[in-house]
Amino acid sequence: MAEQQAGDIGVVGLGVMGHSLALNLVRHGYTVVGLDLDEGKRAQLLRVAEGRARAVASVLDMLQALQSPRRILLMVPAGAAVDAVLAELRPHLARGDVVIDGGNTRYTDTQRRMAALSGTGILYVGAGISGGEQGALLGPSIMPGGDAQAWPLLRPMLQAIAAKTADGQPCCEWMGSGASGHFVKMVHNGIEYAEMQLIGEVYALLRGLAGLHAREAGQVFAKWNRGELESYLTQITADILHHEDAESGQPLVDLILDTAEQKGTGKWATQAALDLGVPASTMGEAVFARAVSAAKPLREQAAKLLPGPRPDGGQGPEWIPRLRDALLAARLCAYAQGFQLLAAGNAEYQWGMDLVRIASVWRAGCIIRARVLDDLRAALAASPPPAHLLLAPGLGDMLARTQQPLREVVAAAVLQGTPVPGLASALASYDGLRTARLPANLLAAQRDYFGAHRYQRVDRAGSFHTDWIAL
Repeated sequence: MAEQQAGDIGVVGLGVMGHSLALNLVRHGYTVVGLDLDEGKRAQLLRVAEGRARAVASVLDMLQALQSPRRILLMVPAGAAVDAVLAELRPHLARGDVVIDGGNTRYTDTQRRMAALSGTGILYVGAGISGGEQGALLGPSIMPGGDAQAWPLLRPMLQAIAAKTADGQPCCEWMGSGASGHFVKMVHNGIEYAEMQLIGEVYALLRGLAGLHAREAGQVFAKWNRGELESYLTQITADILHHEDAESGQPLVDLILDTAEQKGTGKWATQAALDLGVPASTMGEAVFARAVSAAKPLREQAAKLLPGPRPDGGQGPEWIPRLRDALLAARLCAYAQGFQLLAAGNAEYQWGMDLVRIASVWRAGCIIRARVLDDLRAALAASPPPAHLLLAPGLGDMLARTQQPLREVVAAAVLQGTPVPGLASALASYDGLRTARLPANLLAAQRDYFGAHRYQRVDRAGSFHTDWIAL
């Protein structure tokens, strides 16, 4: 890049995601000024950016190299690192400059930072970015939200580098005001946690209930990926199960330790659901399942001491169609929980989010992209929209034919002693939704008994208390 040519955008943090996004921007004709304290990362950007990038080691050098108004994309670890970069940037920013936090930031932190910048004229954007390293390089799903004045300055650039759907639409749209972008990404990751847990449970049942080897299970997932279960996570599951260890020739998946880490976004989604009173139980169970997986020594000890069920037979490949339907039903429930959480967040914070738009930007580029999103988008676009996604006619038809296999699979797993918290919670959420009268009447009576919390009646209006002991 010529010395006098002003940069279109600064990228702070040239790690895996920052580097990939910088190259994506360069490939689409934008000049990038990359900032990183690591000399090796700066050199790597210059080597592959074909002369359309500059690499600097200081905030001042980056700001001086950018055209005005300056657009700065932060790709540093969420938390204290973002605050530190903002503190260094703020004294040197002018009104109209745009700062985009593209990390996996908790939405409450974005709210706090926007409040701190209020009145400064600095335009702050929290942008969820999904797709991993390959997505960042070739086309991610981007979910920006924040100060709406920033969108005209960012739209051409972000939509250019975003993934495109089959009909050519960019998977990048304005999510709304406030911390909407990071809230949407958090819910995306909550659904991602649930999806991964559901697929893991079905994989375990393909092995233990249908009696398949890893490669045979991979062939099943590959077949499923050509139908209603088509998704990125279904596809990579098939790839993983086909992969053999180069040294032993065994399925590599069988040699991987059964512990799964987490970075917090699934936990945040579950906490937000609790705060907003949304029954996103499958997300929560997915988080708890990772915590159970982390207790490997305890599980190994318990496996020797705690009894399980007696095998009752009934295994075989005839379970494969039911497992397919069970996964589809549970997937629909998990997505429905996610969109219910999005609606609740939007109602609480008045961000002006459009659920149809969110479903649209998740159709390509992101980790939870799946064929079923077309059905979800159509359901959300109905006038009037359904009170709950599972009440939409098309989705209801899918559940009508898959809920019974889900029941049979959960029952078989329980009798076999295979833990399926994701599948079971999805079924419970479905049954809870369709049950007109729950035993919460007894809970209300119990609360009134020990705490005089009062209750309502079905036969008259008002609030009531009973002296239960006197009776």
